[in-house]
Amino acid sequence: MNIPSKRECFKLIKKMKMMGHIIDHSIMVSNIALFICLKLKKHSPDLNIRLVTSAALLHDITKTRSFDTKESHSETGGLMLTELGYPEVGDIVRQHVILDSYETDSPVSEQEIVNYSDKRVLHDKVVPLKKRLEYIKLRYGTGKEFKDRLQNMWATTVDLENKIFCRLDITPGQLSECMTQEIKMGDYNGPENI
Repeated sequence: MNIPSKRECFKLIKKMKMMGHIIDHSIMVSNIALFICLKLKKHSPDLNIRLVTSAALLHDITKTRSFDTKESHSETGGLMLTELGYPEVGDIVRQHVILDSYETDSPVSEQEIVNYSDKRVLHDKVVPLKKRLEYIKLRYGTGKEFKDRLQNMWATTVDLENKIFCRLDITPGQLSECMTQEIKMGDYNGPENI
């Protein structure tokens, strides 16, 4: 499996001219994904932490250009990373908005961690799912097709939150506080620790 190093991730981010606020968002998503992985490790020892954190860091790799092109940044980001020789990372990036499949009783997967972590970060802050949902509704449209897709996606995300946190020793509401403490302690302060 070919996974880009932290340095390679940031070279790609620079090459793609990602906007600063999207980089900040991606770093926080990666930090949350790392935190969840470390917490889940005793339940899911096969989790590939490097795969998760790299995919989380690169999940919005084509988002900046998508503002002009109107492309689906999850699809094009996944394709780009696959073409660059990172197919497993590309597959996770492709699924960061909507998962291909979801099973409540299976072990938590790398793509589920990245998908969920993205849903908990508004800009660069950890927020409850409800606040992120409200933002997505306001930011990305209100058409019937979008509302139906969003409703389905959100039901899965709520189930996914339950699936993840039933295995952890914290609640979803404590995630923001835990991340703030971890960052203050210096364990998760940006790209150097991913």
